[in-house]
Amino acid sequence: MVTLYGISAGVGVPFLVAWSRKVNRRALLATLLAIMAVGNLLTAVSPNFPIVLAARLVTGFAHGVFWAIGVAMAMRLVPDKKASKAAAVVLSGMSIATVVGMPLGTFIESLTDWRTTFLIWSGLSLAVLLAVVLTLPSLPSQSAIPVREVFALPIRNGRMRVVLTTVVLYVLGHFGAYTFIRPFMEQRAGASAAWVTGLLIVFGVGGAVGNFVAGHTVNRNMRATFVVACTGLVASLLLLLVLGGSPVGLVVAVVVWGVSFGAANLCQVNMMLAAAPDTFEAAMSLNTMGYNISIALGALLGGLFAGGFGPTGAVWFGVALTVTALLTAIGSHRDAAQAGKGHT
Repeated sequence: MVTLYGISAGVGVPFLVAWSRKVNRRALLATLLAIMAVGNLLTAVSPNFPIVLAARLVTGFAHGVFWAIGVAMAMRLVPDKKASKAAAVVLSGMSIATVVGMPLGTFIESLTDWRTTFLIWSGLSLAVLLAVVLTLPSLPSQSAIPVREVFALPIRNGRMRVVLTTVVLYVLGHFGAYTFIRPFMEQRAGASAAWVTGLLIVFGVGGAVGNFVAGHTVNRNMRATFVVACTGLVASLLLLLVLGGSPVGLVVAVVVWGVSFGAANLCQVNMMLAAAPDTFEAAMSLNTMGYNISIALGALLGGLFAGGFGPTGAVWFGVALTVTALLTAIGSHRDAAQAGKGHT
């Protein structure tokens, strides 16, 4: 389910964003929220798995397009001098939702059941839809480009290629390990369902903290903030492998993991904005595609390692990919520094 949702939320986004380039963005956003509300409702009340699957696929498409257009819309709602601040607010919301959503859903499910969780998500989507309709002004489409030009962007823009590569690597590693964190905790530390749920909530809180901290540091040194975040991802997974057999070790590893992932998520969207400011909506559609397909592939590949080596294998897979992301980030940082020296 995670794999298919990730694919649907990613693979069609560049096409949908480009094909809707003449559609008023307020109308498009309202339509996306309506689709998410109906999709979550159908998931909650569906009598069988095929309907659940179809509902999640359609919801995934809407989710992906929402990610791609949201920041650009926010920047247009304020004066130019406040555009970066508006972008930061939306990016913070997206980042917090990414790291808090799954732990919160797990917590709600532990109190009720999975159907109630999706009913709540449906209600939240409907509430946001009403807010959009009542408060947002009309936003005619701007700076959207045809599909062929969207896919040409990373060919022409080397900085954008680096951002996309790094995002794919760290998201693959994170979700390859995170998808199997429950069986890892249960097998390695004998954690109960309640204990696992509590740790996932800790992860979500840590993500919110990481997002907040990165929000203050990313404007001072974006690359360094991202390198530190990737270092934290690697360190947290290694801590999980070394100390994951004890309750204290689990808490330490999960806190570091959550903080680092929250910071990395905020950084990567800011890096894409810096790499392609004039075609940000199109660039974000590619970023969204890479991010969500990496969620899907991370879960799939992590599953292969977990099937062959147990949950620990999935964590080692995460270590390998996050290390590669870290090395890529460090390499791009050095290249940029050397290029700067070459022009002085």
